[in-house]
Amino acid sequence: MSQRVGAVGRTAARALRPAQRLLGETLRARVAGSDAADRGHQIWGQPGERWFSPTDPIWRVHEDASMFPGGVAALLLQSLHPLAMAGVAGHSGYKGDPWGRLQRTSHYIAITTYGTIPHATQTIDHVAAVHERVRGKDDRGRPYRASDPHLLAWIHAAEIASFLAAHRVYGAHPLSAADADTYVAQTAVPAARLGVLDPPTSVAALDAVLAAYRPELELTPAAAETIDFLLRTPPLPGAARPGYWMLAAGGIAVLPPWARALVGTRLPVPVGRALGRAGTATVRWGLAGIDSGRRSAPPPD
Repeated sequence: MSQRVGAVGRTAARALRPAQRLLGETLRARVAGSDAADRGHQIWGQPGERWFSPTDPIWRVHEDASMFPGGVAALLLQSLHPLAMAGVAGHSGYKGDPWGRLQRTSHYIAITTYGTIPHATQTIDHVAAVHERVRGKDDRGRPYRASDPHLLAWIHAAEIASFLAAHRVYGAHPLSAADADTYVAQTAVPAARLGVLDPPTSVAALDAVLAAYRPELELTPAAAETIDFLLRTPPLPGAARPGYWMLAAGGIAVLPPWARALVGTRLPVPVGRALGRAGTATVRWGLAGIDSGRRSAPPPD
């Protein structure tokens, strides 16, 4: 009986393989661009010294499908700082080219996590130079600049906290407490190079940073517009929206309670997490059907 069930399962898996591959390729193209496979081989196939190895927590978090709901959570949380949000609204063109912005962020995370140190530092320096040109005033006349260490620290903390929270709930192999601290410490390496002063190196320190920013956070009109774009009118065809909304629900469900209150969602956390688990599992299945190009890093020259 068990042999018959196993044979049926293998037959079903073979029949679903084309659909699995199509889903994986579609997801990869959306998040990393149509040339994602070539970029991946350039990143992981290049010999040289790296900051991190395949066994490090930062690899485990950033290569997991939980990054999909974690990414939505990060965007929602980051939008709640009025000056950071003003910079995004004024300079990123996120509505005109949302996938391009996502792909640039994905590429940055991939290079700084998996790439060689020269490649990573070159990429960070390029982003830092772009930040120097991003400056202006918000709708209340308050000045901002993207290279401000205070704003950089918020963007970093909100992003890493969201990735870690999503991995704890939806990750295939959630980190231990010690590995979670290591993950935060490892993300501090590229953050410091980018201009974050004294980035947190433990979960407790990360939580303290988030708490310190709470008095500065609010739902500005620009943030409300971004949240509406992310949650209600995403730039996706109708057939793809249910799957995206499952991931978005999962992202909402891992936000801190005070952030969910500012965002204004009434989605019950258990429901959001159930949808997030289902959406993440679907993403994980799809990505398993393609060659990601991720291999053990080549040895240094």
